[in-house]
Amino acid sequence: MKGLWKYISPFAPDQSGAAAVLYGLGGIVVVCDAGGCAGNICGFDEPRWFSGGKSAVFSAGLRDMDAILGRDDRLVDKLVQAAETIPASFAAIIGTPVPSVIGTDYRALRRMAEKKLHMPVLTIDTTGMALYDDGIEKAYNQLFRTFADTAEKRHDGTVGVIGAVPLELSRPQEIEDIRQELNEEGWQQVLMYHDLDDYRHAGRASLNLVVSPTGLKSARYLQKTFGTPYKPWYVGLRRYIADDTVFAGRQVLIIHQQTAANGLRSLAEEAGAEQVTVASWFMQPEAYRRPGDIVLKEEDDLQVLADNDRFDVIAGDAYFQKALPHFKGLYIDIPHFAVSGRG
Repeated sequence: MKGLWKYISPFAPDQSGAAAVLYGLGGIVVVCDAGGCAGNICGFDEPRWFSGGKSAVFSAGLRDMDAILGRDDRLVDKLVQAAETIPASFAAIIGTPVPSVIGTDYRALRRMAEKKLHMPVLTIDTTGMALYDDGIEKAYNQLFRTFADTAEKRHDGTVGVIGAVPLELSRPQEIEDIRQELNEEGWQQVLMYHDLDDYRHAGRASLNLVVSPTGLKSARYLQKTFGTPYKPWYVGLRRYIADDTVFAGRQVLIIHQQTAANGLRSLAEEAGAEQVTVASWFMQPEAYRRPGDIVLKEEDDLQVLADNDRFDVIAGDAYFQKALPHFKGLYIDIPHFAVSGRG
């Protein structure tokens, strides 16, 4: 039945994806809601809150009449008050269902806020009705276009990593694994884009590694602006595979975000898998897809595809297994934080 999900928990929404990119950049982040969306972001979708990290995130605290009458001036006044007590390099306003329903004019809101704050203001038109990857892509797009210094020149020893936010990874600790892996490969400076200076110096990268489809649009922008080449890249998947021989001669289904799934597909094919199929509810750019890859829309789509004997091995977050009570093959748990919040 369309829209009925009985086994799989809701995925992180677009406003959580945007907030994840903005986390820790030194800005004032305002979630334009009545309180609930900000609570979900801080309480469930951002693991760095529980590891000693700091970020200035506020709820707009919209009341009924504020929303009905579109009182943007009150939101701007609150932003000004926050900026008086919190040192910040920029402010960002993240959309939720409330501004989406009332048709908030984000351009006008940005101009009004910048005039009073005298600092850059980003407005990210998330709606709360799309998935987290849409919000990540929009936040990256705003940040690179606002802060990347077009006078920067490429440095041979510098590499950029786009898309490495906890929601896109199997576990939040992979952020440091990525940095360590690249340092060991000989890269002298790794721009993880978890610091505002990384965005300012984005033009220094001689290569951008795209660890999720959410970074592809920005990687193309940086290529156009600075001539920086890019390629998909993912690290850390082997830790979940006890023995590569489990793939040999098997029909394999992989469920994850497309870049991670492609990395796991390569491992399975190298191990001799007979056929590997990738399926995802998330972004599947044409450049990263293969013929036969499957776009999932509903929980029922997964059940029709895999709750049977079609596949010998399925690799994906353990939460997906709940929807497959009739699958009798080998299930390999590859966590995806945006799906289950596990790390």
